[in-house]
Amino acid sequence: MSYVVLARKYRPRNFTEMVGQGHVVQALSNALTTQRLHHAYLFTGTRGVGKTTVSRILAKSLNCTGPDGQGGITAQPCGVCPACRDIDAGRFVDYTELDAASNRGVDEISQLLEQSAYKPVVGRFKVFMIDEVHMLSSTAFNAMLKTLEEPPEYLKFVLATTDPQKVPVTVLSRCLQFNLRPMAPETVQAHLLQVLQTEQVPADTQALRLISRAARGSMRDALSLTDQAIAFGGGQLQEATVRQMLGAVDRSYVLRLIDALARADGATVVDTIDALRLNGLNAATTLEDMTGVLQRMAVLQAVPGRAPADGLEDPDEVEIERLAGSLPADETQLLYSLCLHGRAELGLAPDEYAGLTMVLLRLLAFKPASSVNATAEKKTLKSAEAMPQKAAEAASAPVRAPVAAPVVAAPAPRPAVLAPPAPVVVAVPVPRPAAVAAPTTHTAQAATPPELDDAPWPEDDGPPWEEPAETAPAPSRTVAIPVRDAGEPGRADQPQVRAPAAPAGLAPIVSSEEGDFWFDAVMQLVRNETISALVRELGLQSQLVARDTDRWVLRVERESLNQGNSRERLATALQTLGHTVRLVVEIGSVADSPAKRLALEAERLQREAEAQIMGDPFVQTMMRDFGGRIVPGTLKATRV
Repeated sequence: MSYVVLARKYRPRNFTEMVGQGHVVQALSNALTTQRLHHAYLFTGTRGVGKTTVSRILAKSLNCTGPDGQGGITAQPCGVCPACRDIDAGRFVDYTELDAASNRGVDEISQLLEQSAYKPVVGRFKVFMIDEVHMLSSTAFNAMLKTLEEPPEYLKFVLATTDPQKVPVTVLSRCLQFNLRPMAPETVQAHLLQVLQTEQVPADTQALRLISRAARGSMRDALSLTDQAIAFGGGQLQEATVRQMLGAVDRSYVLRLIDALARADGATVVDTIDALRLNGLNAATTLEDMTGVLQRMAVLQAVPGRAPADGLEDPDEVEIERLAGSLPADETQLLYSLCLHGRAELGLAPDEYAGLTMVLLRLLAFKPASSVNATAEKKTLKSAEAMPQKAAEAASAPVRAPVAAPVVAAPAPRPAVLAPPAPVVVAVPVPRPAAVAAPTTHTAQAATPPELDDAPWPEDDGPPWEEPAETAPAPSRTVAIPVRDAGEPGRADQPQVRAPAAPAGLAPIVSSEEGDFWFDAVMQLVRNETISALVRELGLQSQLVARDTDRWVLRVERESLNQGNSRERLATALQTLGHTVRLVVEIGSVADSPAKRLALEAERLQREAEAQIMGDPFVQTMMRDFGGRIVPGTLKATRV
């Protein structure tokens, strides 16, 4: 006797044996019980979810005569009457299955529809089942529309497709549509356990979990993989053999990679990927397993102590909980997104392991600098309690009068200072490197609003808070003669000229000699196309803080711009302008950069263009006499 594969041997024979499609079973069972039967049904869904199986059960329910031959339409076919046995065997004369993939022309459909003129031979109903109906040609669809809309009372149509988007709406509107959903891994696993118990095949829980996930919602695929695993394992299912058969990655590699990424240990990441290459493990499967672990970590970070969704015990749960506590929640989300989208990049890489390496190292490239050596406590909401006492005192101090000086924020987070109603520019002194000394005298040059004339000033004239030692970089001391620095706000020896008023919505910029010099230098490099890409962005987004004879200090807001090769390439480009210097880049708020100046100029031109258009007599006439209006955002200023 020949062997029958599990997918055919355990095909459901009635609605009670159907797994994972309760919404379809309930609707069809109630319709059969009340005999409110539609003349055309459309079953959609991915492969292996039971479209053909439901069609055969529906045909048996319509034609079942019961064990005694006196039964009628029922939701529970007996399975022993001639109609039920013949439909299961595929020889029932009144049940026709047509494969539309190989019979897609109008001639085949016409031959099928010719049979609709004859009443059933032995059954109660004729049932035409057309599988993969979306493969029919447009003429074939048109040929069946009339019969599909008004078939004889003894004829039922059952259509099945994996791609309902390709079925014409004229056909969809004539059918009662049911969508068979992909099955959850736990549903597939429970059914596989029941099948293997019936077959008396020993199986590990973890082996069944691997198969149920590999099936991706298809019960037929799960049963086929189970057949293959039984043969591969010599009559039993063990986790190691199933993992080897599927090419699945050992969970230990995945946990090792996540742990190395949490510690910013690039060497371990590369070594682990090399181990995956030597063992021939799939890179795409590695990313897929990592997304599963990261998803579990994110759940534990948001809802500590929550059990897995499938209710099954995970042997690596303790290690996953440890990783959830060691990796900040924002980096968990970032790594999950990188792994999820990185699978699409593997096919574009020279080889999949090179693509895997780049995907994982991307997290280290974008990892915040402050989190490399910081503990997890610094990334929680408790960090507010560790704020320096002097910063808290500065938050409650009276508001200092506005001064005409650049808006420069220190690299470290500052407490918020309430601003007066009128827009003001607040000068915040920033410590500069030791090689560039600066006086500590501060003066106020801008007019104070009336409501702040009598505001008390702090007794000392120094900064309202102290900079933490680790926030500013500590450059090596040099003996060079200071040539020019950006100066502190209000210095008596630093002449300051207020720039034209900034347009509304953008912070004003106070011109300084350093800002003008850096703007001219960067724009000359851009016009000469000496710099491009990240080097150009570094120049445009940075502020020149101080200049020495052989060293310039720049400040940028984003850590990603502070790359060693970008600094070196920008310094090399400056040599073409006659400046042979070494660049030092610090992280902090930028008040005056070429990019901000360009944005201010563009905004100014835009507002001048809008004012010119709105003041035009012809435009005013059109708006007054004809009710015309100018759509916001349609006016664009261009340089002449």
